[in-house]
Amino acid sequence: MAARREALRVAARAIEQRLNADTSEHDGPTAACPRCARPARYAGRHPKTFDSALGTLTLERAYYHCQACQTGFCPRDAALGLKDSSLSPAVTRMVGLVGATVSFEEGHELLAELAGLRVPAKQVERAAEALGREISNDEKRVVERPPANESVAPTLYLGMDGAGVPIRKEELVGRPGKQPDGSSKTREVKLCTVWSAEGRDVEETPVRDEGSVSYSAAIESAAQKDTDEIPSEFAERVVREATRRAFERAPRRAVLGDGAKWIWNIASEHFPDAIQIVDRFHAKQHLSDAATSVDGPGSLGRQWAHQRYDELDAGDIDAILYALRVHSSQDEEARKCVEYIDGNRKRMRYEEFRAASLCTSTGVVEAGCNNAIGTRRKRPGMHWTVAGADAIAKRDRIRLPRHRPPPTLRRRPPPSRLLKTRQAAAGLCQEVWILCRFFPKASVVWIGLAIGCAITRVAAQSHFLSDLTVAAVAGMLVAEVVYRKFGTSASAVPR
Repeated sequence: MAARREALRVAARAIEQRLNADTSEHDGPTAACPRCARPARYAGRHPKTFDSALGTLTLERAYYHCQACQTGFCPRDAALGLKDSSLSPAVTRMVGLVGATVSFEEGHELLAELAGLRVPAKQVERAAEALGREISNDEKRVVERPPANESVAPTLYLGMDGAGVPIRKEELVGRPGKQPDGSSKTREVKLCTVWSAEGRDVEETPVRDEGSVSYSAAIESAAQKDTDEIPSEFAERVVREATRRAFERAPRRAVLGDGAKWIWNIASEHFPDAIQIVDRFHAKQHLSDAATSVDGPGSLGRQWAHQRYDELDAGDIDAILYALRVHSSQDEEARKCVEYIDGNRKRMRYEEFRAASLCTSTGVVEAGCNNAIGTRRKRPGMHWTVAGADAIAKRDRIRLPRHRPPPTLRRRPPPSRLLKTRQAAAGLCQEVWILCRFFPKASVVWIGLAIGCAITRVAAQSHFLSDLTVAAVAGMLVAEVVYRKFGTSASAVPR
């Protein structure tokens, strides 16, 4: 660990010197103010200390002050992704990942243990939530349809569900809920899922296709009146996700849910031609609850429930309703089950669905709820603010497995940014190559750091591999020329 820290420290100083030697962002005595577009006066170079993947760096930047709106700005901050932040983009992604996976205190400890970064728990919280809000804004602003020539699965499924997350008491005052006193302890995070299932298991049951699942979740309302001209917030989210996945282009489309009315309202309004299917296991759970209420949890109740299961699988809804109505006048659970089965009977044609090789289970949706909602936000003792829980749910949009990455991560950067990317990669490789020449015994460390940096940038889809490769080769060639021309002084460098 000591050797690793020292290697990172040396690399950090090299990068710091490289960045501070570049003063190209100083375009002259004035620059256009990003707020009011009026000329802002150059006021010297100001230092800024920030945390990077290599450690703490201090960056000297050109500072401009606008007299008209009394604000100052540094063009380099925006270019390097450091505007209004003391964390580099790479560290921000790390913080966002741990913030969406574990508690903020645990995230603070993980960053220190695995990356050697000292980021306070409160800063982890603020950075993760800010990233969630940024992703949310991007999700609403950028809705890219797949190219017209891109193939779409023969059948696409869209599932919706919701799960409650514990919220602080002060944010639930006056809000009705399911507690005995009518109060509420939670807010519902709603989730939309799109996937395909062209594979089949040994019993010819549809199996989810690897890498086909996409999720989008938020604390948003699905309530909407018939007279409303604008869809509900969550309905708009569902439509955006369906658009990204070209749901309307699939030859066959199905919407799955647990039977909640808001799900079918959205499906009927926005996907009227899609097949509507109630999750078979939710239907069986309702029958099981009725059986337990009528005959108790013993063998008699289980036998009654299994008879209803067989009728459900065979599509004999009338037989189920007849058996339930015998008890519905005296038993509340049986009465509720009658309403549930009768209200969704057209969505419970399981024998017909099975013959058409359609999914009848929302296991993919349930897994999304467990991953996006339960694992992180329903841990013992946790109580969220509404804004915090919502931001982290939206942050999960890029953490969970997705069919395609979010739009902002897929768009090719503008030419000016590509040029800066290549220049930065070339500069880094020059530094590494010269370090390898002057300190050959530590070559593995220098090359490892460069490769690690490249892998993280490509994996995060911040840069393209081709750009980094071209720039790296160019940087090493320049470094070799410089070394051969001035390398006679190398013997004077202590090794």
